[in-house]
Amino acid sequence: MESPKGSAKVTIFGNEYQVQASEDPGYIEKIARYVDGKMRELQSRSTISSSTKIAILVAMNIADELHKELEAKEATQRDVDERAGALELILEGQAGD
Repeated sequence: MESPKGSAKVTIFGNEYQVQASEDPGYIEKIARYVDGKMRELQSRSTISSSTKIAILVAMNIADELHKELEAKEATQRDVDERAGALELILEGQAGD
């Protein structure tokens, strides 16, 4: 297992956390700001008052974002592979001339 590279004190939704990770402190703080922003955004758009419920909904929203990005990446990779295969066939056909 990779040993912790960085440590940062972050505030998410009014609570302070000391986070240790294999990333540098600036990255840890960036991620914490993102999560805090998502939680505050959801709180401002809803009547939910429970920070736990907000955290769960935000986690689900972030997971949704991740999965959509992964699916898009996979689709792009399939497209690149198909185009590369087609180009390979074209080049092989020209090499035979």
